[in-house]
Amino acid sequence: MVRRIEAVSVVEAVGDDIRGRLFAGELVGGTALTEAIVAEEYGVSRSTAKAAIEKLTAEGLLQRDAHKPARVPVLDADDVRDVYRTRMRLESEAIRELAAARSVPPAATEANARVRATGAAASIDSVEPDMRFHAALVVALESPRLERMYLSLVDEVRLCMAQVQGRRLLDVQQIADEHQQILDHIAAGDADAAVQCLHGHLTRASDRLIAALAAAP
Repeated sequence: MVRRIEAVSVVEAVGDDIRGRLFAGELVGGTALTEAIVAEEYGVSRSTAKAAIEKLTAEGLLQRDAHKPARVPVLDADDVRDVYRTRMRLESEAIRELAAARSVPPAATEANARVRATGAAASIDSVEPDMRFHAALVVALESPRLERMYLSLVDEVRLCMAQVQGRRLLDVQQIADEHQQILDHIAAGDADAAVQCLHGHLTRASDRLIAALAAAP
């Protein structure tokens, strides 16, 4: 069955659809994506399939060793720790600058309302607005270089978060409550409290995902 896509360029459209499947947990770690498989699923040429696979590999969403097909990465504990540690470094500095100015980004407030609106105890639907919340903290600094650094990490973060929420490890309302605490501390100019909330927020997600990966068969 040929999957339906909305074309931007065909390569981008195929890549975007595969990316969505990764974030939805439809393509699990270790799944092989050969040029032949992608070409057949999407009804495109092998060269188009190859270009889409190469694009996702460059983004870190697929892994490809020499003379082997591309595969969905199998995240291990070290990968998760590094992704979340890098998030903490970038986001905590953003929070400190925002708190110094007592500046709460409207985009972060809006994104958190979307997180809360998903309603379910642990929903994959919360991943995208959750990421928008955290990205809004960095983007609000209006630093193109810092934003590029963070956005280069975003897809790996989404992949981790999709696995977290796909395993139903975190309560969505607790996520929204902790986001709001961060924003409240920023508004009050209390950078240390805001960073402490962020640290607990990210550490719990990281720890629970690592534990779940360790327990997986």
